[in-house]
Amino acid sequence: MGTGAVILLIVAAVVILAIVALASQRASARRKEVRREEAESHRADARLHSTRAEREQAGAEEQAARARRQAAEAEERAQRAQMERERAAEYDERARDVDPDVDADADHDAQAEAETRNGTETRTRT
Repeated sequence: MGTGAVILLIVAAVVILAIVALASQRASARRKEVRREEAESHRADARLHSTRAEREQAGAEEQAARARRQAAEAEERAQRAQMERERAAEYDERARDVDPDVDADADHDAQAEAETRNGTETRTRT
């Protein structure tokens, strides 16, 4: 083999190595671009889900606030009802005190019996 053939083989090997290196760089650049696109897609999905999560959280907080308001209103109504019951009992007692047709001792016994009966009924219901 002559000197020209050896030089030709060396030049061919260098050209082949250069082509392989260039192809490897291009493949690497394509893989990086695909990964960048995939990462951007994941980021877009993350933003979408984050927005949905914020919307759901806001809805849950609004619902909890409504529930707290309703509970407060129910408590207020229960307190008003209790005050009305107490006021009714006071008026009933005043009426018994001033009514000339009511026997105080008999009325007191009847009231005690009614309270006992109501207490028994309340206990059996619960």
